[in-house]
Amino acid sequence: MQHKMDDAEKRKLFASIVPQYSEKLYWTVRRIVLGHDDANDVLQNVFLKAWKGLDEFQNRSNLSTWLYRIAVNESLDFLRRKKEVASIDTAENAGVANRLMADDYFDGDMAQALLQEAIATLPEVQRVVFNLRYYDEMKYSDISQMLNTTEGALKASYHIAVKKIAAFMKAHE
Repeated sequence: MQHKMDDAEKRKLFASIVPQYSEKLYWTVRRIVLGHDDANDVLQNVFLKAWKGLDEFQNRSNLSTWLYRIAVNESLDFLRRKKEVASIDTAENAGVANRLMADDYFDGDMAQALLQEAIATLPEVQRVVFNLRYYDEMKYSDISQMLNTTEGALKASYHIAVKKIAAFMKAHE
């Protein structure tokens, strides 16, 4: 039987989660939705869902895996609502690098902006797998739990994503 947290325990746990995971989750969300303001909005929703679901969290996975799952799902839901789903073609994404360079919160150079543009051209699953593996250095086993798919499928998605990104970057040298 699972112990039901009282309000004080729940607040204490949540108060430790927010500072510990805010920055990591922000960057995970930001790499998916791209814009700073959008990332902040999605992150707020992530923490609202985490707060609401804290009582039901079963410890069947790591807390971090559970939070990343919420963050990825909220990010993808946000993109779907904005109709910027993974099947977007390169022509529609051509302005990603320029939009990032104009963003006051983007502190990268043009090469980093082009990398983000290349990532934005990937299909949804490849984009998510690439971001979680490359930037968050997440293990395939954790991503597998998060996305409910096999490690083999994830490795294939990552490999294909890397090839597509390399081809995109070479074409934009």
